[in-house]
Amino acid sequence: MYFEMRTYTIHPGMLPAYMKLFEDVGLPIIGKYAELVGYWFTEIGELNQVVHLWRYESLDQRTVSRKKLYEDCDWQTKFLPNAMQMLEKQENKIMLAANFSPIK
Repeated sequence: MYFEMRTYTIHPGMLPAYMKLFEDVGLPIIGKYAELVGYWFTEIGELNQVVHLWRYESLDQRTVSRKKLYEDCDWQTKFLPNAMQMLEKQENKIMLAANFSPIK
């Protein structure tokens, strides 16, 4: 099992708008292609960040899922143009669960 942790830093003051956009528009679209494990936002530490955790059976499944997402017309027209204006930076990591991890 593979997990992808995506961390986005949102422009100051835009976090509520980004979260609403993702919940209302982004998640219904990406949810067709990937399994959301968790979604958090920072309150202490580096602020204005959201962290997503997605589960994939394999890196091949991730590749196919992301390709389908990028080809989705709604993703391209309804989510990305609005979301990209709110993003300051993005970091993605592929994570493997340790054999003692409660999430595998």
